Amino acid sequence: MNLIFLGPPGTGKGTQAERISAELKIAHVSTGEMFRQLANEGNQLGVEARDKYWGKGNLVPDEITIGLVKERLKKEDCRNGFILDGFPRTIPQAEALEKIININYVIDIESTDEIIIQRLTSRRQCVNCKKIYGINVPPKLEGICDVCQGKLYHRDDDKEDVIKERLRVYNAQTKPLIEFYKSKGLLRIVNGENPIEQIKADILAIAKK
Repeated sequence: MNLIFLGPPGTGKGTQAERISAELKIAHVSTGEMFRQLANEGNQLGVEARDKYWGKGNLVPDEITIGLVKERLKKEDCRNGFILDGFPRTIPQAEALEKIININYVIDIESTDEIIIQRLTSRRQCVNCKKIYGINVPPKLEGICDVCQGKLYHRDDDKEDVIKERLRVYNAQTKPLIEFYKSKGLLRIVNGENPIEQIKADILAIAKK
């Protein structure tokens, strides 16, 4: 089962990818984690991506990202399937992916901008273990991590002006992928404003058809 998760920032793609990958016993391939893993392993493309681009806060060019995804999908943990989280982001990336491997479904986790802004501006992260809390998963004690008792802080990329810019970029660059995959009959839409367990159940119902 090869899946792609689409959706604006703040719709819980990463959370759902972790849960669904565990349930289906397939790999969760996050582009951010992928870049770090391949760079740490000394992979030539991974090192180049780190040293020239993401390590300096710059976007990684399509040709390098596509090459890294191709390398990652060859790994043993992807043999039974995978969830791509954060890739593709553009039509050229999607077209290149088609030449690498077949995709079963593209899951679009939808939500309104208003709900996303509310959800992300309320999000806090632990300074130590990096666990994230928010409206749906609040800490037991305000400002304190349940896991390690570390202090929770408000990330810069969860501030309202930054979130609005991220949504603008998503709508301009990534939203066209929805029509691209819809035209191929691969798109399935899930309501990202439902409770976390309901979203998981909805995705599993699609994947297990």
